[in-house]
Amino acid sequence: MKKDKVIILFSLFFIAVAIITSSSVYAAQSFALPNINLSMSGGTTEPEKVSTLIQIVILLTILSLAPAILLMVTSFTRIIIVLSLLRHALGTQTMPPNQIIVGLSLFLTFFIMAPVFNRVNDEALKPYYEEQISGQIAFDKAVVPVKAFMLKQVREKDLALFVKIAKEKRPTKPEDISLTVLVPAFAISELKTAFQIGFMIYLPFLVLDMVVASVLLSMGMMMLPPIMVSLPFKLLLFVLVDGWYLIVGSLVQSFH
Repeated sequence: MKKDKVIILFSLFFIAVAIITSSSVYAAQSFALPNINLSMSGGTTEPEKVSTLIQIVILLTILSLAPAILLMVTSFTRIIIVLSLLRHALGTQTMPPNQIIVGLSLFLTFFIMAPVFNRVNDEALKPYYEEQISGQIAFDKAVVPVKAFMLKQVREKDLALFVKIAKEKRPTKPEDISLTVLVPAFAISELKTAFQIGFMIYLPFLVLDMVVASVLLSMGMMMLPPIMVSLPFKLLLFVLVDGWYLIVGSLVQSFH
């Protein structure tokens, strides 16, 4: 009798498993997602579809290059390096977090680059969307304000370096400078400026660290890390001088 009961239980178990499996397979078949296929045949007779597909491909390409464009041709590089150096100078390790530093850098970049973006929108994007100019003319017009912004910040020494490396003729006017030369020159100029600002930020905190370390050494507290004592004083100093106001204000004004 016990064997019969065991056999019956196993039979019911396998029947239940079979029912659940078949129902899940049926559900998977009934709720299967449709296949998405993006293709373009060579003999299509609908130019609207071809144009839309090309625009999608161009848009995806621009979106994939957007981070590099943001880093190389805007004020983002200088801002995020200065804020990162400020955090290291304070000795707060991960405070503020990376998300806050990146977010603040992005919004400050949008604020600084707003006049440039407005010119690009008015002179290039709007006429292009209204089909008044072609795509090539829109690109040429969009590059002009971006070039003007970068030329205000780039150093002549850095620009001359890449002109020499590229073996190009010395440009007689700003319009003759190509983006392949201007973008890397602007990038290293921004790096140098950011490190200069970071050095000036480091000095007062470095002096405070040295004073605290000397006091602890004179008191015989060699086993106490100076950073644990100097951190509250650095935070107090930064708050008393309204450090965020000074740092952000100086960063924004450095681009004008």
